[in-house]
Amino acid sequence: MSITGKVVLVTGAGQGIGRGIALRLAQDGADIALVDLDQTKLDAVADEIREIGRRTTTFIADVSDRDQVHASVEHAYSTLGGFDIIVNNAGIALVGPLSDVTPSDVAKIWSVNVDGVLWGIQAGAAKFKELGRRGKIINASSIAGHDGFAMLGVYSATKFAVRALTQAAAKEYASDGITVNAYCPGVVGTDMWVTIDKRFSELTGAPEGETYDKFVGGIALGRAETPDDVAGFVSYLAGPDSDYMTGQAGLIDGGLVYR
Repeated sequence: MSITGKVVLVTGAGQGIGRGIALRLAQDGADIALVDLDQTKLDAVADEIREIGRRTTTFIADVSDRDQVHASVEHAYSTLGGFDIIVNNAGIALVGPLSDVTPSDVAKIWSVNVDGVLWGIQAGAAKFKELGRRGKIINASSIAGHDGFAMLGVYSATKFAVRALTQAAAKEYASDGITVNAYCPGVVGTDMWVTIDKRFSELTGAPEGETYDKFVGGIALGRAETPDDVAGFVSYLAGPDSDYMTGQAGLIDGGLVYR
């Protein structure tokens, strides 16, 4: 599944799943454009990629801003000399009952989780078509994009929306040779899940760690997911073995949601 010499852009690459994806694709032979809001974290990941022996560049961008996303793609191309794959990974969570959700809550999470993916799809597809390249667009959905979770209702809605965008984009860009797929992680041991667990504790009075442990207890394979687990699946989506796959949103959750 070598992607040696390919140029990949990963959003939300400064930590967690995004960092794991960036490192795995570098190990697969790709050069990586790292996009995030935190330069210090980006620099740390960039150093790790250079240690692997691949080229890298960093770019500060807010994925909710269409112009910044398009600029990040142009930066990747001009700096690394190509553009082959975009991984629209950046995302945020929102925990709380639907009755408490405010317009600003919806606007914030939607702008990152949905608009950010849409702008990445647009920017990636436009560059692929400009270059006459059969590129790959890979989007971050979730188990919450297959099953709406209580207290995570709006977050779930954003991840269902990512699946819809993935399917629509796959149909629209197939004639250009561009494939569009999504990955759907479950309970991953990252800072996002620490935040989710803490918020559940604040709302329900449960001890910190109880919600996380409850979710992990429902996983058939008996352990929490790691960023490397997710990155392995994204490696498949980025590589040539997935060339005949498009419009899909694959669950990579250890056996928690079944579809």
